[in-house]
Amino acid sequence: MARLAGKIAIVTGAGSGIGKATVELFRREGATVVGADLHGADFECDAGDEEQVAALVAHTVRDHGGLDVFFANAGISGGFSSIFEQDADDWAEILRVNLIGPFLAVKYAAPAMKERGKGSIIATASVAGLRSGAGGPAYSASKAGVINLVKVAATQLVGANIRVNAICPGLIETGMTEFIYDRARAKGQQDLIGKLNPLKRGGAPIEIANVALFLASDESSYVNAQAIVVDGGLSASHPFNHQSYGRTTT
Repeated sequence: MARLAGKIAIVTGAGSGIGKATVELFRREGATVVGADLHGADFECDAGDEEQVAALVAHTVRDHGGLDVFFANAGISGGFSSIFEQDADDWAEILRVNLIGPFLAVKYAAPAMKERGKGSIIATASVAGLRSGAGGPAYSASKAGVINLVKVAATQLVGANIRVNAICPGLIETGMTEFIYDRARAKGQQDLIGKLNPLKRGGAPIEIANVALFLASDESSYVNAQAIVVDGGLSASHPFNHQSYGRTTT
C-alpha cells in the first residue's frame, strides 16, 4: 500500500533539489501534492511572504479538500560572507525566507490540519544550525532558529495531534551547493566531497526526501518536536580528515 495514500501535502522549494525530489516521492507514495516555489512549480509562492503562504494553504484546502502534510523546505544560503561582511538587510532576507517561512507554515497549516484531526509539519533545518562551520552566519542562525521553532510549535499544538519536526541535512547536491560540487569537479577533486563525514561522500536530494516521507507518514506517529540529522555522520564529531575504515595510521 502507498505510504501516503489519501494524504494532501504542500511542499515549498519544490522547483528543484530536495523539494522536487520530495514532490515526486510523495506522489509515488499516493499523496496529492501541491508543489510551491517562486518558479517551476504548481503554485508560485514566496515562502517568506505571509499573504502568499496563507493563499497557498487556502488554495490547497479549497481545491483538494484539506491538508495533512506541510513540508516547509524553501530556503536560501546567503553565501559564506563573515559577520563583518554582511549587513542587516542580508540577515533580514535570509531570516525572512529560512525562519519566518517555517513559522508561517505552522501558523497557516495547523488550523487546516486540525480540521482533519491530525497532521505533520516538517521544516528543513541544517547541520549548520547545530554548530559552526557548515554555513554562513545568517544561514546558520536561521537554521538554529528552525530547530528551536519546531520544538516550540509542537508544545503550542499540544492536544491537536499535529506533529512538528525538522530535518537537518548535511552536504547535499542541490542548486544551493552546486558551486561547491562544480568547483571540486573543475579541480579534479570530486573525491574530496564529503570527506569529513564517516561515509566519505555527499548526499543526494532523495536521501532527504526519504526522511521527509517517513515524517509525513503515519509510521512516524510518535515522532514529534525532533531535529533529525541526515549528514552521513558529519555532526557526530568535530570535523577532521578521517582515515578510511580499516586503514592504520602512524
